[in-house]
Amino acid sequence: MARKSFRIALIIVAATVALALIVGGWFAYQVASYPSKRHHGKGAEIAFTIPRGMPVAKVARLLASKGVISRPTWFRLYAMRRGATSAVKPGDYVLADNLTPRQVLDALVEGPEEKQVAVTLPEGKHMLEYFELLDAAGVAKASELETLARDPQFIASHGLAGDTVDGYLFPDTYKFVAPTPAKKVLERLIDAHRAVWNQLARDHGRDLARLKDRLKWSDRDVLVLASIVEKEAVEPAERPRIAQVFVNRLTVSGFSPRRLETDPTIRYGCMVPVVKSAACRDWDKSDRLHRAQLDDVDNPYNTYRHEGLPPGPICNPGKASMEAAIDPDGSDYLYFVSRDGRNHAFARTVSEHERNVDKYMR
Repeated sequence: MARKSFRIALIIVAATVALALIVGGWFAYQVASYPSKRHHGKGAEIAFTIPRGMPVAKVARLLASKGVISRPTWFRLYAMRRGATSAVKPGDYVLADNLTPRQVLDALVEGPEEKQVAVTLPEGKHMLEYFELLDAAGVAKASELETLARDPQFIASHGLAGDTVDGYLFPDTYKFVAPTPAKKVLERLIDAHRAVWNQLARDHGRDLARLKDRLKWSDRDVLVLASIVEKEAVEPAERPRIAQVFVNRLTVSGFSPRRLETDPTIRYGCMVPVVKSAACRDWDKSDRLHRAQLDDVDNPYNTYRHEGLPPGPICNPGKASMEAAIDPDGSDYLYFVSRDGRNHAFARTVSEHERNVDKYMR
């Protein structure tokens, strides 16, 4: 009897062990195959956000609640086995509902797909206009860009002269991650400008040196001229001639006073500087310039009242205008007037200029 009872007990133990091995084997198989098992779904895209600092256990529960995975505990164990519990990146995700846990975890470790936007910054716009475009595209806030663009420390750290970065932001079409820190945005535009300027300086080294020596100018002064050319020229072929007109006004013997007399400089002085004159404050920026602005001696950018170059660039010039300023065409014209909104009539004398004004403007 005792021997029979022993056999029965042995059979029960053996059966229990066998069952445990079977269950354990099945469980081990399920755990091992879990990462490769596709989640039941129809491929629908599911959006969710992983906040910064969320532990992987909560991430797993979030994914399960959204229908991206099943078995959140297993997902957590799988992440632990891969050593990825601290590698999940925060952000906004869009994942299909029929991925494998391995594909899901791979996506979380790689991080959310960065949203890029294309922004075109046209030639001839000042920095505040650029900042509005960048803000509208969701790249960076205009207020943050402006604050940094006027920061003396930031300006000096990039080897720039002046009280803003205006003139040093190269016009082009850029692709930015939205959003991007203001510092990175400005640095990218400044670097693009510097690359173009340095290439032009190499290609036109003698012309640039001759111009700077003749007028006792710095690179910044040449850039100021380029910004004026950008605002005045419409036809590309006229840029070197317009640049020469302004150089002649500053150098030709007998031309006095040495004023550039160009409207865009006045407009800039009324729109961009923080401190503005009374006449500028009274001016409706959507309107034409009036006598109060043209006679305004308190606007340092008023080239009808102040001789020489204005204090700084009045826009961000493109490559062609910078090249024209470095290498003007050598003509002897002193005046020009618009003929049709694109082309200009050039003159050497006041009387010739007055005839052109009568013909095309009056």
